Amino acid sequence: MTVKVLILEDNPVARDFLSRVLRESFSDPISITEAGDLETAREQIALTGPHGLHGADPFKLMLVDLELPDGNGLELLAELTQYPATKVVTTLYSDDDHLFPALQCGADGYLLKEDRFDVLVEELRKIVLGQPPLSPAIARRLLTHFRHGAAAESAAPAPMGSFSSTPMPGGQKPVPIEKPIDLPHLTPREIEVLTYLSKGFTIKEIANLMGIKWFTVNDHIKSIYRKLNVSSRAEAAVLASKQGLV
Repeated sequence: MTVKVLILEDNPVARDFLSRVLRESFSDPISITEAGDLETAREQIALTGPHGLHGADPFKLMLVDLELPDGNGLELLAELTQYPATKVVTTLYSDDDHLFPALQCGADGYLLKEDRFDVLVEELRKIVLGQPPLSPAIARRLLTHFRHGAAAESAAPAPMGSFSSTPMPGGQKPVPIEKPIDLPHLTPREIEVLTYLSKGFTIKEIANLMGIKWFTVNDHIKSIYRKLNVSSRAEAAVLASKQGLV
């Protein structure tokens, strides 16, 4: 029986890469539908299932990117909580601000596109065994989160009233400590890419240095530009230098 899969990914090179991962992951024949934005994905989903326009079989697996031209993949996940498919996030982001909202919106797995081909294949094969596909870095992140949560619950907080203030000589008021600059929240990978960009390396050179695919570097750069609110490599390098990011 053919397994229907939807890939929601705006980068055509990344879509092709994920298609190859999928074909290597499953022995059953698969039918892959590609969508480059939320609107196209919604149109394809509307055609499937018992209430679809043509009564077509529903998708069994969905790979959902988060950052898309017309919105965020979280929106689609929230809309599809009752849809009978395994929904796996495929993204560059491994931080809590992306991971936990995705899981809360109904993601059944979370994979990093920068992982090696064979790692992604191995993780997707876990679906057949009824196990959630999780990139190794994400599995470690979840373990760390819950371990720290358990430790925090066991530690009793000090009462707020237990601290005494020391009077300043001559009745002077204490000088407030200057608030640090609120820097954009770049991931470690993005900081590494930004460092290489600032030193003049090309995208292909950065990909070779970091051991990742060039289109993954390109996605990191787009995210960096968005977070820093810049539109060129020069602007990013200047801002990064001024704010001490590199």
